[in-house]
Amino acid sequence: MSGCPFLTRKHHRFKAKSSDVDDAQQGINNATKGGISYRDYLQLDKINNAQVLQSELRGKKIHDEHLFIVTHQAYELWFKQIIWELDSVRKVFIHNHVRDERNMLKVVNRIHRITMIFKLLVDQFAVLETMTALDFFDFREYLSSASGFQSLQFRLLENKMGVSENLRVPYNRRHYKDNFHGQESEALHRSEQEPTLLQLVEQWLERTPGLEKDGFNFWGKLQANIEEGFKLEKHKLEKMPDCETKQDMLEDLKKQIEMFTSLFDSKRHDHLLSKGDRRLSYTALQGALMIYFYREEPRFQVPFQFLTYLMEVDVLMTKWRYNHVCMAHRMIGSKAGTGGSSGYHYLRSTVSDRYKVFVDLFNLATFLVPRAWIPILNPSVYKFPYTAECSDSSYSSCGSCSSEED
Repeated sequence: MSGCPFLTRKHHRFKAKSSDVDDAQQGINNATKGGISYRDYLQLDKINNAQVLQSELRGKKIHDEHLFIVTHQAYELWFKQIIWELDSVRKVFIHNHVRDERNMLKVVNRIHRITMIFKLLVDQFAVLETMTALDFFDFREYLSSASGFQSLQFRLLENKMGVSENLRVPYNRRHYKDNFHGQESEALHRSEQEPTLLQLVEQWLERTPGLEKDGFNFWGKLQANIEEGFKLEKHKLEKMPDCETKQDMLEDLKKQIEMFTSLFDSKRHDHLLSKGDRRLSYTALQGALMIYFYREEPRFQVPFQFLTYLMEVDVLMTKWRYNHVCMAHRMIGSKAGTGGSSGYHYLRSTVSDRYKVFVDLFNLATFLVPRAWIPILNPSVYKFPYTAECSDSSYSSCGSCSSEED
């Protein structure tokens, strides 16, 4: 008697499932051998018992206060991780370990990690906003004078990044450090004395190979090419028949020439630097623009990725501030903040370029020029790794831009 194909297939499926279950049970339960447990390793007793509801202490136990506390504790834990990553990046630059290309890749990876954390922090507001303004009002009085402005870690993060003290918006006409005392005040003071990420990146950019006047002289060649390019553009426009469009194009060209003239004016740069409108030194700006123009070349790809992630950190910090502004406005309207500030109005004033650390990198796009105007690199240098540490003069240039008209 032949077997039933259906039963045979069903039997095989059953055996396969039984085999999977057996395989899943293979292994050793190390937990029975002693050693540190998951709970102890993560200190879960401390974490899970750290939510003390002030409303409950007063016999009311407002439900959404628990969400408010957990969300802000999560923020502080992520701030701690960002500082951990940021300090490790700063250490690489401080000890000049960027000479090793592998360390530069590590730097890029950790800055990228910071951007991913900030994306979480931006999205985390959505959870907090499931609480209505009335829900918050029910327990707001129990916060007393507690305020997010008192977050030591966020102030340390700002200082380590390079937020300028001169550009900070005063908090009730007082210095931001007036809200901190004792060890917290000392920690803030130390963070102000340490090299910031902005300063370290500035020094790194100043050593960009190819800026040397006795070598490739990128800046000198770029200026000559741009001046020649504008000269050709002006000549082309002047040959056009007189019309309103011609005058508009000539006026626009004049503005572009003035803008690039200021770019190559070191005194103008220093003036903008003194006002806080620029943050990088003149030489560092040249290095950044060089990386920007040659970003497709192998030796400049990692540095360009690094600069891109630095801008992303600024973008996400700005988004975080903006979400904070919107949430505060939604929750308390125009009331004063619990810390005594003007609340929404104060927070709104912090969402600006004043708090962008790498604003100069954003402004590089202002100085885009046709590819034909960019000095040509000698192909023989493509094989060398980029370190921004050496003084590499193995570049060549066409000297001036092409005179061909497309």
